[in-house]
Amino acid sequence: MKTKREQVLEYYGLEDRGYSIPELSEITGYSEDVLCQVYRRGLGAYKTNPQSVRMKGSYKKGVKAPMSQKLSAPQWAKARVWSFISGNPKHDDDLRT
Repeated sequence: MKTKREQVLEYYGLEDRGYSIPELSEITGYSEDVLCQVYRRGLGAYKTNPQSVRMKGSYKKGVKAPMSQKLSAPQWAKARVWSFISGNPKHDDDLRT
């Protein structure tokens, strides 16, 4: 099963490397402001709902493990951006106008 990031990379024909919010904005057509809002909401979700944070590497969710074994706050927030770009309606659908 592909991650949302892998799906977006494939869809847009992008190489496998890190992309900044401004780069993703230019590539996808979403404004930087919208992608930054999604990122900030991801940071907030990390702090308010830590049990939902996935494991590093396996990306399994619902695992009772120390936070040191899970994604960091910036990784979690960026994953939310990738999920948003992929069209996942679970996150920030109100920003898709």
